[in-house]
Amino acid sequence: MNRRNFLKTSAVSSAALALGTGSLVSSCAAKPAEEAKKPDTKLNISFQTGTAPGEDLSQKLDFMEGLGIVGLEPGGHDLAERVEEYRKALTGRNIKISAICAGFDGFILAEDPAVKAQFDETYRRILEAAGELGSTGVIMVPAFNGQKPCRPHTLETRQWLTEQLHELGEFALKCGTTVILEPLNRGEAFFLRQVSDAAALCREADSKGVKCMGDFWHMKEETSDYAAFISAGEYLQHVHIASRGERKTPGEDGALDNYVDGFRALKEMNYPYYVSFECGLRSEDRAATVTAAVELIRKQWEMA
Repeated sequence: MNRRNFLKTSAVSSAALALGTGSLVSSCAAKPAEEAKKPDTKLNISFQTGTAPGEDLSQKLDFMEGLGIVGLEPGGHDLAERVEEYRKALTGRNIKISAICAGFDGFILAEDPAVKAQFDETYRRILEAAGELGSTGVIMVPAFNGQKPCRPHTLETRQWLTEQLHELGEFALKCGTTVILEPLNRGEAFFLRQVSDAAALCREADSKGVKCMGDFWHMKEETSDYAAFISAGEYLQHVHIASRGERKTPGEDGALDNYVDGFRALKEMNYPYYVSFECGLRSEDRAATVTAAVELIRKQWEMA
C-alpha cells in the first residue's frame, strides 16, 4: 500500500470509529436512567423483645404493629421451650421472627472440650428452634474477650474455625435457617472486628448456611459504613442499630446518630432482611423515644 492509499484508508476507518464511539457513548449515557428504574428497597425494621413498651409479649406486639414494625428478634436462651408461644403470638400479625440473638452456652473457640461441647449442644438446639420459627438465622460471636481459655488468634485457629463453621452451616441449612457471624468492636471481641473479615470467614467456610451481619454500634472499627456493608455482599443477613454515642435508642445521641451512609449501601445492595434495634434507653418515656427513633431511621432511609 502506498502512502496516499494508507492515508485514505485511515481517514475512512477513523470516521467509522468516531461514529461507533458516538453510538457507544449514547448507549452508556442511557444506562444511569435505566438503572434508576430499579424498585425501591424496603426497610424492614425489627425489634428485640425488650425494645417495645408493654407488660407482656402481646402488648409489645400490639405496639410494634402500630408502628409498622415487621420483625421480632428474640433471645435464644429459652427459644426451644417457647416455639409454640411465639407461633401463637404472631398468628394473624404482620410480624415475623427475624434473627435470634445468641443465647447459647459456651463458645466455639473454647480450648476446654467441655465448654466447646456446651456450645455445640446448645447452639444446635437454638438452630432447630429458629428453623421451626422461620428465623433468618442465629447470631454468634466466635469469642468475647473475657471468654477464656480461648484458642490463640492464629492462622491455624482460623482454618479450624472455618471447618467448624462449615459443619454448623450445613446443619443450619437442614434446619431451614443460618449461622450469622457478628463482628464486635475490639473492646468486646478482638478476634472478629470487621464486617469484611466476617464475610471472608463465610466464604472460607464454604457453606450457604454461614452468613454475617453488621452492627452500627460496633462498626466504629470501620472506616466507612457504606464500604463495610458493600464488602459483605451476598453474605449480609442481618443488621443491628443503636445510637452511636452510648448505644442507646437511635436519636438519643443527637447528631452522632447518622446512618445514611450505611443505608445507602443497603439500598444499593437491595438488602432484603432486617434492621433490628439492639439498644438501651436513656429516656424514661420508652413509647415516645422508640416512636421517634423509628421516624428518624425511616427519614434517613429516604435520604439515602
